[in-house]
This record gives sequence, C-alpha cells and structure tokens, in this order.
Amino acid sequence: MNLKELHNQFPAAPEYLSQIFLIDRNFGTVTNARLADRLGVSRPAVSQAVGRLKKLGLVEQDRYGTIGLSTAGRKVAENVVKRHILVEHLLVGVLGYPRDKCHPEAGLLQGIISDDFTDFLSEKLGNPQTCPHGNPLPGADIEKRYLESPSLNEAEEGMSVKIIRITEEGEYLDGMLTFCLKNGFVPGTELTVVSQKKNGTVCSCEGRNITISASYARCIQWETV
Repeated sequence: MNLKELHNQFPAAPEYLSQIFLIDRNFGTVTNARLADRLGVSRPAVSQAVGRLKKLGLVEQDRYGTIGLSTAGRKVAENVVKRHILVEHLLVGVLGYPRDKCHPEAGLLQGIISDDFTDFLSEKLGNPQTCPHGNPLPGADIEKRYLESPSLNEAEEGMSVKIIRITEEGEYLDGMLTFCLKNGFVPGTELTVVSQKKNGTVCSCEGRNITISASYARCIQWETV
C-alpha cells in the first residue's frame, strides 16, 4: 500500500506514523499517553488508531504498551516526515507563508502529495537537511549531531550560542512558534545567555534581554558560536 492509498483508507495514519517515529527518535519510548498528548486527542482514540495500524502491519505494541514501528511502518513514517519538511520549506521559503503557521498546514498536505512531486520539491529546494525550524530529515548527515545537541536551559551563564533547532515537541507547544518568530529565534540566530532561573532562561539578542520560559527553553537546542 502506497502513502496515498493509506491516506485514502485511513486519513489520520500518516500523522500517527510520523509522530510515533519522531517521539521515538527524540525520547526512545512511545506510549499511548505520550502519543495522545502530542496529537491532542484522547487515549481511547489513540488505542483505536494504533489497533488499526497494527492490523495494517505498520506498528507493533508490546505487553507494556510501548508502541514501535514495523519495518514497513518506519518506511512510511520517514517518507511522511520528509514530505512534511519539504512542504514547510515550500510554504516558508518560496511562498512566504508565516513560519509559525507552516507546521499545521504541512500536516494537512504531507499525506496527499505524490512521490513525483516530493522528488521534484526536494531537488528544487536544494535537498534540505532540516525543516525551517531545524529538525533534521531522517538519515541526514547532521541528524545525530542535532538530536544530541543540548537544550537552552542547559547552557551556562555567559555562553554565546547559536540556535540550531526548535524541537518537534516545541512545534506543538502552544504559542512557541509565534514567540520564536516574534523574537527572531530561528536556526542560525546567536544568543548570549545572561542568566538561568527556575522559571526560564534570560538571553541577550541584538541588544535586547529576552526571558524564555522553561518549557520553551528546553525545546530550543544550540551549538557554540
């Protein structure tokens, strides 16, 4: 079954599979509860969806409830993530669509574009290795380095750092992408860490001191300048 057929049969399948892949990539464990929180749906809805995906041979679930992708499911999930990233670049880089709004729009389109159009987009866009928020393409050369990079709340006071990634978790946090857009926090932005506090991180950027909440700071990853 190709992705378009899967989408037609079970429209939510591409989003479920891609989020299972991304949660596993970032945290190593996928449960019904964590998947429900990520997707903003009920746990019974997740159980029903996982059951359908199991029948299709795309996911597995052990006796402790941990969800994993089958070989076929992982292939589909990586394809979906790639499409999502390319559509985001099309929206932001080519069409000028607001960076803080591209994520949900790409989610609507990721399961319906063709393989030919996906390949065309990749070539036209210069084969990007990350999404506009810095999350790496599956199998990209920089994937491991980016996934293992520290979060902003781990940076020492006085350090100068460069943002490389707003994590997938951050993309789902209410208001985070708008906050990042408003303050110019995109991959490549340089910050100086002024102080670390319980409620967040204070950074200096272009002469301004900005307080980043703890929940946002843990979803911003960096490298040294």
